[in-house]
Amino acid sequence: MTESIPEVRTLYQAHLALEGIRPASDAPASEWRRYYLRSARVYAEVAEIDRAHHHEARYWADRERRKAEEIERTGVHEGPGRTVRV
Repeated sequence: MTESIPEVRTLYQAHLALEGIRPASDAPASEWRRYYLRSARVYAEVAEIDRAHHHEARYWADRERRKAEEIERTGVHEGPGRTVRV
């Protein structure tokens, strides 16, 4: 990923910025893993700046880190874009 994220100071701004750089739903798992690691870093840093949303930002940081770890462990991304037959 070579896109730049604008500087953010709030959890809301982080959500918007990260949404803007989400990989395509059919992107390789390795791209999703990089995205989740980057998201985890952004949310962790925002948690220290946007103190009113500290705990929520920490939740998001942990959630994104766990998603990256799951991809690292399995090599598979089962996130957005996944379809289920009915």
